[in-house]
Amino acid sequence: MSEMMKAVRLHAFGGPEVLVYEDAPKPRPKAGEVLVRVHAVGLNPPDWYLRDGYRMLPPEWRPRVSFPIIPGTDVSGMVEAVGDDVRTVAVGDEVYAMVRFPAGLAGDSRAYAEYVTVPVSEVGIKPPGIDHVHAAAAPMSLLTAWQFLVDLGHDEPNPLQPDQHRPVPLAGRTVLVNGAGGGVGHLALQIAKWKGARVIAVASGRHEALLRDLGADEVIDYTRTRPEDVVRGADLVIDAVGGAATRRFLPTLKRGGALFPIFPLGFDAGTEAAELGVTVSATQVRSNGAQLTEIGKLLDAGTIRVVIDSVFPLADARKAHERAAAGHVQGKIVLTVD
Repeated sequence: MSEMMKAVRLHAFGGPEVLVYEDAPKPRPKAGEVLVRVHAVGLNPPDWYLRDGYRMLPPEWRPRVSFPIIPGTDVSGMVEAVGDDVRTVAVGDEVYAMVRFPAGLAGDSRAYAEYVTVPVSEVGIKPPGIDHVHAAAAPMSLLTAWQFLVDLGHDEPNPLQPDQHRPVPLAGRTVLVNGAGGGVGHLALQIAKWKGARVIAVASGRHEALLRDLGADEVIDYTRTRPEDVVRGADLVIDAVGGAATRRFLPTLKRGGALFPIFPLGFDAGTEAAELGVTVSATQVRSNGAQLTEIGKLLDAGTIRVVIDSVFPLADARKAHERAAAGHVQGKIVLTVD
């Protein structure tokens, strides 16, 4: 068996041009790990944050890295080998996973490759009713939406706020999803609908047909109408865009409502939110194979669908990152591995 594989690596931080498709050592599973032959890789914002050296974070928050780095977290593939103590999956099983996140922020997830080792606790059984492209597109975005809205799935301290994040009731509630056409947003929309909410989707007009097809009760084209000007009395806002602009959604919420920024860095309106009686809460998504297996049943049944924006060969990871940088992504971008 060859000791080498093809992978996409970084030898320096920078733009998409620093992604190099080349030979790299093939990993071997340690105790508690499985070796996955990767068929597809899903792209996520942490991929380009790492590629760029996490320049959006304060210097003291940036993880230390050692080059070369293989970026990426989300994979779908087949188990090729298992550690001596692994009993829950076997060679030949089809699986999907978000690999070592957030533990692998410094480049230890290593998904942009033909092979990757994964802690067995992070492996979910791939839904048989969907292909590897759709399965690879799911993990980070789907776990993010699930852990914000349904089940946190862990009791780790919250690095983003003093109190642990808690999902809120959704049945019969009005939920606004900002960035509803993107990776997390289009899945959060579907989960909220599945849980019985009335959903207002905010996105550019080009996404309207898709969002209505996914279950949105109302679609606001933010290029024509500011949602904060027309929405009042919402129970929950899920801001899949996040950042400092999240504060603009405070007037849309009723007293006792909640605002969940998926990317909370930069939000500085805590005092205003408290005065309005609005809870602002976020969490850091964490790898969880048991949750992926559970949610996989919804994917298999078609209750939740993963939308694919575009697909590129692993060797064209640079082009995939250029597509992400162009913006207005509808759903997820995926790399395929021959």
